[in-house]
Amino acid sequence: MNCGFGEFVCLLNEMKQINQEDIAVPSFKLSIAKDLTAKFFNSLNFDQLKCRMPFHYFHEVALSWQTVAMAIAMFRRRSNSHQGRESDEVQHESKVNEFKATIGPLSDRSLQYCTDACLKRYLEARNWNVDKSTKMLEETLKWRSTYKPEEIRWNEVAVEGETGKAFVANFRDRNGRPVLILRPALQNTTCIDDQMRHLVYLLENAILNLPEGQEQMSWLIDFTGWSLSNSVPVKAARDTINILQNHYPERLAIAFLYSPPRIFEGFWKIVKYFLDQKTFQKVKFVYPKNKDSVELMRSYFDVDNLPGEFGGKATLNYDHEEFSRLMAEDDVKAAKLWGFDDKHHSGANGYSGAEVAAEPEVLAAVAS
Repeated sequence: MNCGFGEFVCLLNEMKQINQEDIAVPSFKLSIAKDLTAKFFNSLNFDQLKCRMPFHYFHEVALSWQTVAMAIAMFRRRSNSHQGRESDEVQHESKVNEFKATIGPLSDRSLQYCTDACLKRYLEARNWNVDKSTKMLEETLKWRSTYKPEEIRWNEVAVEGETGKAFVANFRDRNGRPVLILRPALQNTTCIDDQMRHLVYLLENAILNLPEGQEQMSWLIDFTGWSLSNSVPVKAARDTINILQNHYPERLAIAFLYSPPRIFEGFWKIVKYFLDQKTFQKVKFVYPKNKDSVELMRSYFDVDNLPGEFGGKATLNYDHEEFSRLMAEDDVKAAKLWGFDDKHHSGANGYSGAEVAAEPEVLAAVAS
């Protein structure tokens, strides 16, 4: 039975309705589209209709059916993609459970540290290889049990921050990640161990203030005033990379090195060999006259929040006293998080820091 002109117009109107709505056709609309497609091609008599229909109707129906075909294809692609993501999630959960079984029971701070999100970061860093991830986590737990990064208080490292050479910014990137600003030309001390404690403190502070569902932070490195005479020693750069890669895996989302001078290239050729491939891919050089690099950075940051030192519109004004006050408040928050004694003592900078309880010995060793 052929389709008459009136029925054809009704079909066309239905097609318009589907066309005007969300292109990601839900399953029930996909079924409608298939039925209409079959009805159209099986019953429509073009010879009978074309003499009774203005040309624009043929043009519209062609566009409508093309849209439906695209919608069906997109629906199938999205469906396959969704199924693929679900499959990956199932595999990842299986890996996490295997990881948990491998490391065995944990206690106290090690148990608190090893959340599912934490285990996923270690697995991601080692391409979801449980054995390699276990070895990596084992080294971190040993490091944390001796270095005790969660116990570092601001008053212990405040002198390192007096010039604002490194601090957690008061703005976030477009994904809500905390931002660590580093200005190597403002180096004010010479003891690398103290410099590393300062850096670790800032990493822990950024993690402390992560929004729910976020695991990473962004780095902005300003090379204004940088020269070989005030450059970071290679050992300090190597130690920084070692701590970040091995003990804070997948915490770095992106690091922008803004306008490094040409003489930095020699230093970079040495330092980049300490980076693993995953970290290396997160390091981006930005030059004000290079449009692509500037656009990349602005895709991560709102230009209104970005300081002028990084090509933005905001004013960068590091106030050491105000920053110290904020860090003292965060020290109290960290003490509660990690279960420290609720006592305080006055630091050298005049602000109080939480007095910490002794770290209990890790009861269960991680399998190697």
